[in-house]
Amino acid sequence: MRVVLLAFRLMCLAWLWPVTQLNSSNFPNKRRHKELYVGENTKQKHGGRVDLKLKKMDSTKSMLIKSEQLLRIEDHDFAMRPGFGGSAIPVGIDVQVESIDSISEVNMDFTMTLYLRHYWQDDRLAFPSSSNKSRTFDARLVKKIWVPDVFFVHSKRSFIHDTTMENIMLRVYPDGNILYSVRITVTALCSMDFSSFPLDTQNCSLELESYAYNENDLMLYWKNGNDSLRTDEIVLSQFFIEDFQPSFGLAFYSSTGWYNRLYINFILRRHIFFFMLQTYFPTMLMVMLSWVSFWIDRRAVPARVSLGITTVLTMSTIITGVSASMPQVSYVKAVDIYLWASFLFVFLSVIEYAAVNYFTTVEEMKKLRSAKIPNYNASQAMAFDGCFHDNEIDLTSFPEVSSTPNTERNTQSRNSNASAPTEGTRLRRKHPLRQNLSFIMSNSYMIDSYSRVIFPLAYLLFNIIYWSMYA
Repeated sequence: MRVVLLAFRLMCLAWLWPVTQLNSSNFPNKRRHKELYVGENTKQKHGGRVDLKLKKMDSTKSMLIKSEQLLRIEDHDFAMRPGFGGSAIPVGIDVQVESIDSISEVNMDFTMTLYLRHYWQDDRLAFPSSSNKSRTFDARLVKKIWVPDVFFVHSKRSFIHDTTMENIMLRVYPDGNILYSVRITVTALCSMDFSSFPLDTQNCSLELESYAYNENDLMLYWKNGNDSLRTDEIVLSQFFIEDFQPSFGLAFYSSTGWYNRLYINFILRRHIFFFMLQTYFPTMLMVMLSWVSFWIDRRAVPARVSLGITTVLTMSTIITGVSASMPQVSYVKAVDIYLWASFLFVFLSVIEYAAVNYFTTVEEMKKLRSAKIPNYNASQAMAFDGCFHDNEIDLTSFPEVSSTPNTERNTQSRNSNASAPTEGTRLRRKHPLRQNLSFIMSNSYMIDSYSRVIFPLAYLLFNIIYWSMYA
């Protein structure tokens, strides 16, 4: 009997053994699926195994509630602004200017990189929190909620930085207060006045405004007053930033009404040293170089003409280079006044030599005519440089001019003492200007002597007036 019972027990064990092996092989899979159900984020792998102690200690990661469920995003219509139908929602603005990347006079614009922060309250996003701590999200949640539609007025180009992710931050507090921050680079218009260029000061502004919501729906304001605008240390190559100042106002559109508008005003004062080296000093040197011709012999035509033409062409090149880097404005700039006045001084130095050369030729032609040279050939008497050289002609071979009764009478009349005019004698009016002009024409070398003093004094007077007006 005992043998029969033992055999029966062995048969039962042999029948239950495959079943126990099958259950033990399926148990790890069930356990793995259960962990996956709890959530992939609750796993912490250390060498391919799950640290169950850390998983139990991390209470925040063991929660099954998602951010959307916590904020109840699916329960509300975020296409509407907060408090729709009621008073306007206040949206505070805070700006930190990171850099001013470029300022273009040709395009009349500037490029600025800044951090734009928005502050408002949306009760629909309030959530319970025992620690009263905020939650921070990235750009993925921003697309699912309502945010202010602030844009830059008069902007030409703008973009949100996206390296390595979009530079967008959303911070939600338990009471529904929201901080929305973006990092933006914007290129905006700046209406510049170049009447005092390059001794000018420019006033530029970046304007912010809501695109869709007027003052009845959205109220923009500076979050902390004048402290709402902060700047890093900004250094520009051609400008010095004198002041950064926030302000606000209203903008009216005939079809949609009044809108709140915020202004970021800044004053730029141009550095003059660059233009002194590139424009003013070369111009002064060219004008002074043109005065060298006053000390060159009036008969040295090639030297004086080449010097005058060189200075004129150099001044033309400087004027062209400055005009190419400036917008085509319809008014005169301060640099234009200086350049064209300097060009006039250079041009007058060339005209001065033309007058000296002409009067010299006329004077020497008169000397030849008074000598009554027979068969005089002007082409032989003139040198290759265009003027007559009296030291190259030997006049000793010509006979002296015999005196005539008329000449003797004139000599006697000049030598006789001038008697006082009697009654009824008609006096001839003298012309001092004509006499002075005739004197200068007969002594053309004096033109160079006067020019050596008049030109520097006139240019010095012009510089004193110019820099006192614009500096």
